[in-house]
Amino acid sequence: MIPVSIITGFLGSGKTTLLGHLLRDPAMGRTAVIINEFGEIGLDHDLIETSDESFIQLSTGCLCCKVRSDLVLTLGDLAARRAAGTVPQFERVVIETTGLADPAPILHALMTDRALNEAYALDGVVTTVDAVTGIGTLEQQRESARQIAVADRIVLTKADLPSAQTGAISKRLRQLNPGAPVLSVVHGSISPAALFDTGLYVIDGKHPDVRAWLADETIATSQAHQHHDEQITSACIVREEPVHAVTLALMLSALAENCGDDLLRMKGIVQVREQPERPAVIHGVQHVYHAPVWLERWPSADRRTRIVFIGRNIRASWLHTLLDLLETETAEEIAQRQSPQNSMPRAI
Repeated sequence: MIPVSIITGFLGSGKTTLLGHLLRDPAMGRTAVIINEFGEIGLDHDLIETSDESFIQLSTGCLCCKVRSDLVLTLGDLAARRAAGTVPQFERVVIETTGLADPAPILHALMTDRALNEAYALDGVVTTVDAVTGIGTLEQQRESARQIAVADRIVLTKADLPSAQTGAISKRLRQLNPGAPVLSVVHGSISPAALFDTGLYVIDGKHPDVRAWLADETIATSQAHQHHDEQITSACIVREEPVHAVTLALMLSALAENCGDDLLRMKGIVQVREQPERPAVIHGVQHVYHAPVWLERWPSADRRTRIVFIGRNIRASWLHTLLDLLETETAEEIAQRQSPQNSMPRAI
């Protein structure tokens, strides 16, 4: 039986960072990864691959959590291709869910589908929790509480930051899932042995509501019903032309000032005019925006700027206009400084 592990957690809680670190460990070399993203474009696959870890892509790179049959079909196809020898003989599957995913449909499919059970066994659930924004997220997003309640291991991220609410979030985690160990990590650094091979997933010992959630899935249909807040939408920017580094800094500042908690997640890979061979990776969670991280190289031939925004009342037109205005203003200011008039020596 091939163990299947699920990495879940709300938007911006560090799932992709954790997965990227895990896949650099030699023990994870024969791992198939299914990445589920919310939005029109996918970035996690590129961001993971840029880290030079031993990564075997055996799926389409994107799994829609709205239709549970997608998961069944994807895993079934992987098993068939493995048996036929058309893909490497992977020994584990890791599913990274979207941050908006209700984990109940995924667990239900893995535990009850007879065809899947012939090849796979649900090994466990790992849930990432942001120590900075986690308390606020739990108050507003029911998916976050469910993700924590079903976990076998809870990974507390960003606990090293000055704004972390470590005491408050730890207390809340114990209320939601008293049986799961809570492991604090910095930049996703943790051994796979601490998270995986926990034995077959069992409901006993979990929050009492977990059994009811799975029972609800038993009577649910496979239609495309939503498992997340329908008010949450995504928008994206795809741009052929590079932007100035100053533009990028100004945009992050404007997002923090104007969007606040409504912008649940922002991430992107950006082509910067001053360093075209080294893309900048940007991240933001609600009101917290991190400094860009510069990669050594582009992960693929696609060198376009791609930024994904997930939140409430997020308008793509406003985002495009904001970036265009900032880039135009920056370019004009640079051109003015570099004009011959401004470079001429002043008369004394």
